[in-house]
Amino acid sequence: MELLYGPIRDYAWGSRSAIAELQGRPVPSDGPEAELWLGAHPGAPATVDRGGDRVSLVDLIAAEPGHWLGERVLDRFGTRLPFLLKVLAADAPLSLQAHPDPEQARAGYAADAARTDGPRNYVDPYHKPEMLVALAPMEALCGFRDPAESADVLAAFGVPALEPVVAALRTGPAGLRDAVRLLLTWPAAQRAGLVDAVVSAGVAGPDAELARALAASYPGDPGVLVALLLNHVRLAPGEAIWMPAGNLHAYLRGTGVEIMAASDNVLRGGLTPKHVDVDELLRVLRFEVLADPVVTARPVAPGVVCWPAPIDDFALHRVTVDEATPEVRLPSPGPRVVLCRAGRVTVDDGAGAVTLGPGQAAVGPAAAAPLVFGGTGEAFVATTGLR
Repeated sequence: MELLYGPIRDYAWGSRSAIAELQGRPVPSDGPEAELWLGAHPGAPATVDRGGDRVSLVDLIAAEPGHWLGERVLDRFGTRLPFLLKVLAADAPLSLQAHPDPEQARAGYAADAARTDGPRNYVDPYHKPEMLVALAPMEALCGFRDPAESADVLAAFGVPALEPVVAALRTGPAGLRDAVRLLLTWPAAQRAGLVDAVVSAGVAGPDAELARALAASYPGDPGVLVALLLNHVRLAPGEAIWMPAGNLHAYLRGTGVEIMAASDNVLRGGLTPKHVDVDELLRVLRFEVLADPVVTARPVAPGVVCWPAPIDDFALHRVTVDEATPEVRLPSPGPRVVLCRAGRVTVDDGAGAVTLGPGQAAVGPAAAAPLVFGGTGEAFVATTGLR
């Protein structure tokens, strides 16, 4: 294993304390710090030290793909690291968004590549399923809730213009597509008035509070109303949400460890000044009710838990070493990235050991040897889902 240095993305919605506190730096930071990227995504690759110089993990993998990825990963994913590990820290809501499945991503990327003008929806030919594990209490929107419940919520505002949306929702899951389309294609000249009518209706309750909070950040944005069709999830530390292809979601606030397939394909549906392609979003979305979006940790060995995800691109484990479990062994063939969450954790892949403090990370190439953890603390381990 060797130390891995991840870049921090400074998106406007980021926290000025969470990542700095994790890494032991002064708080507040000079500007918003939204995401710490630990992987080989070309948009912001992490680096390792080579003779005093920082070398991109992308370049290292390109030079020795077999060493870093191993035969099974090469056969399944080609010469790229298929996962990206992040620390996400949100002080403001992110955009409502969804991600394509593999076939949609390939077709969309090819179609965009043939275009000569206009904004593009697809920046690569890969899918982007995601999972986020809360490090602190976190709020998110994730998946469609029962449309009958959403219909009651919208009807309670008493806004006549919403009656067609309420009627569509009353038909059940089959009406979700029409409801979303109606809200996202509302004439721009009337959109602000519709949102204003909802937030000023004087309705009490969590849904009304959510609408007012979102409208304060995104006045007149139809995503304020689309958000009311989704599950409003409050995660406790250690709880997770799984976001497969077609799942409409948004993070509202909080800090978590996020793992995803290494793609940057995002189709937005509101709560953003960025491009929204309603037709393409509707093509990608899965209009299904998600009854319970929360994923709980599953023990797999002493000191080790995981959050199951039906995907080959990634797997995420949390390792805890303490007096009760002073040494933990984690079989993880293939490339692996380790992030220390707390304490001081030593990790050895058989070729070399490193000791990590909070916010530090390490990377190791494909190998048959298990990772061996010691010290006292907590670490997250990202690897592929191949077994």
